[in-house]
Amino acid sequence: MEITLRSYQEEVVQTALKGENSIIWLPTGGGKTRAAVYVAKKHLETTANAKVAVLVNKVHLVDQHFDKEFNPYLGKPYRIKAFSGDSNDKELFGLLVKDSDLVICTAQILENALNSTEEEKRVDLTDFTLLIIDECHHTQKESVYNKIMGSYVEKKVRKEGKLPQILGLTASPGTGGNKSLDKAVEHVLQICANLDSVIVSTKDYTPALKKVVPRPKKQYDIVEKRPLDPFGDHLKSMMSMIHEFMPPTVSRSLREMGTQEYEADVVELEKAGVIEENRLIAQCALHLREYNDALLINDTVRMVDAFNVLDEFYNSRKNKLLDGTDFFLQGLFDENHVELKQLASDVRYENPKLARLQLTLLEEFREKTSRGIIFSKTRRGTHCLYDWVNTNRELLKVNITAAILTGTGSGADHMNQGVQKRTIKNFRDGFHNLLISTSVAEEGLDIPECNLVVRYGLLTNEIAQQQASGRARAENSVYSVVAEEGGRELRREFTNEYLEGLTSKAIDQVQRMSPREFRIKISELQQMSVLIRIQAEGKRDERKQRYSPAQVQLQCRGCFLHVCSAEDIRKIENSHHVNINPEFKRHYKTGGQVFLERTFEDWEPGRVISCSNCEKDWGLEIKFKMVAILPCLKIKNFFLKTPGGKVPGKNWKDVEFQKPRCKRDGEGMEMDEWTPRGQNQIFLLPSL
Repeated sequence: MEITLRSYQEEVVQTALKGENSIIWLPTGGGKTRAAVYVAKKHLETTANAKVAVLVNKVHLVDQHFDKEFNPYLGKPYRIKAFSGDSNDKELFGLLVKDSDLVICTAQILENALNSTEEEKRVDLTDFTLLIIDECHHTQKESVYNKIMGSYVEKKVRKEGKLPQILGLTASPGTGGNKSLDKAVEHVLQICANLDSVIVSTKDYTPALKKVVPRPKKQYDIVEKRPLDPFGDHLKSMMSMIHEFMPPTVSRSLREMGTQEYEADVVELEKAGVIEENRLIAQCALHLREYNDALLINDTVRMVDAFNVLDEFYNSRKNKLLDGTDFFLQGLFDENHVELKQLASDVRYENPKLARLQLTLLEEFREKTSRGIIFSKTRRGTHCLYDWVNTNRELLKVNITAAILTGTGSGADHMNQGVQKRTIKNFRDGFHNLLISTSVAEEGLDIPECNLVVRYGLLTNEIAQQQASGRARAENSVYSVVAEEGGRELRREFTNEYLEGLTSKAIDQVQRMSPREFRIKISELQQMSVLIRIQAEGKRDERKQRYSPAQVQLQCRGCFLHVCSAEDIRKIENSHHVNINPEFKRHYKTGGQVFLERTFEDWEPGRVISCSNCEKDWGLEIKFKMVAILPCLKIKNFFLKTPGGKVPGKNWKDVEFQKPRCKRDGEGMEMDEWTPRGQNQIFLLPSL
């Protein structure tokens, strides 16, 4: 199939066609991916032993790029393969790359392969001749993109091997949160240095670009602050009672209830309680976070949604009460349950933002055939708004048919890739005309043109704002911001408008630099990045060796029960952290079977596991090699007792002791020692 580019696309690919590294900066809907396909085609046609990798930052973009762009245009003459975390053949990534001309994969797949020691999985950057990096503004800090490009830049500085050409794609590099032009320029230069690229945009064909990607009409749908909020006030009075239950010095340090700052405070308070093994403080902090979440939900959607969140939380805990703290916290909610439910159902005090949102939707859907997206902050928020739409008689009268679109992941509200694809297809085909989405629809997803985009209760950066606005691409489309007068969302939106303009000025200033000045700046930044990277790796390695496993004990985060030594932990499949001590079984109880849509070569999920004392979620059992039942642990639900003090668990990669890995031979794990653990269940003791 022939690839036809628009005039502005032809302009921005010229640097890449010369074999030089570049970042293409075009707005959402401007055709960045099509331009990349064109560059890949020319590269494959003109480069000896060409091999292209297309990197994406989200799983769903792998199949989208394969199905919509690269395979239709390049699939006949070239061998194209798509990989993601959901791909069953990712374990053979290294071998399959050798037999492919172009691969499309999540950045994590490539990062894993670059670090692998197994022949069938391993690749090197020098195996490729062109890397295409989608949404490349993420190439900063500790992102996977930046880990890959950090290795690239280090090889470049050391002059090691022939490195691939780089092509980055972005709708906006942003300013990095900087509000001055000088700092914004520094940020853009750092992105360029990280990608070893110049940044290009259209100069001669701006009118043509604006015609293809018209800016929507922006409107601020502002509501006055809720005059009375008895439901929210009652929640705050209950939180004050919990404050009084804690030591007075603790509660005085907490900031305003119902804010992100308060949430940050109680998160730190819970950690402090865990470290001190003060269960009263730790549990009060956990419950205060739930109340604060309810206040935030009450501020965003319906009172009943906020009530339901608390009701579900306390229903899940009523049979897990350990001590006086638990009985006090459960009793407080139970005593106020009836009154809270009554207040939540009083329509006189309902959220005025919803009334304003209803008017905006009715204006767009009443007189014409419309298609819209509402962006909400959280998965939970999207479900609350979906329930509101489906129970709103006025919205149903104008034939609004809503669907939820959220990211993949874990948790009750996650959406798998298959459901994502069906939802988008139904939206594209007109079966649904309103998507209620988290940020997953802002970036990269192939969403059809909309005539209404609503940002509802959002606090995001200028990049997300531009990407959301770019979804309103239909003629005479509307971009609505529903916010409270004088509220944080409104202030952030105004700030983002300023930062959007600042980004353009910063890019223009970078593009006006002489080639010599630009090269000097980039070289300085890259050399500094390499030094920082080497120092950081040294510190990480030192931290991982700080203690021997025998010096570290794991304790339950819920009840502080000592459960095992770090000596009992093994890392298998380079990802799962399991306990191999048969005595560990007496510390946990099993629950329901875990079902996953994917299958895995060497393991399958078993039952969930929880603390036998307080029922804190600990993870799940996995069946390894079809014979060994191993408890796989969530480190965030434990804390570590070390010679240097107590440390709440966060990520396994951050623990301060070396985690032994199980040896593998050509056929898999060596299984030298076996210990019975009851009928049909075995603990595997791998050789080390």
